[in-house]
Amino acid sequence: MSAPLAVDGPAAPPRSNGELLFTAPWESRAFGMAVALYEADAFAWPDFQQALIARIAAWEAAPAGEWSYYAHWLAALEDVLVRTDPALAEALGERAAALATRTPGHDHDEHRSDHGHGH
Repeated sequence: MSAPLAVDGPAAPPRSNGELLFTAPWESRAFGMAVALYEADAFAWPDFQQALIARIAAWEAAPAGEWSYYAHWLAALEDVLVRTDPALAEALGERAAALATRTPGHDHDEHRSDHGHGH
């Protein structure tokens, strides 16, 4: 099973020459996470699409910050998961708060060791 991605319309992911377009590593990870959770039956794809459309529409009605399709994608994923399992709301909030305190550009696990890699 694979996610039935919209080709056009408000829920369609950015593409370049027909290929999905990611401008930062976190975008492809957010995309992959949503698809993997869908494939694991964590939520119904139409529910996710509606959450994504709602997030995009809300931003268009009152733009806040720079446009980021995948920021809306990730927020929609959180919306769907929290509706599916309300206990996730607190866990997601705690994780988001922890990530928000990280140094910009810090894109790896703080506890990972780079020993033996010449650093």
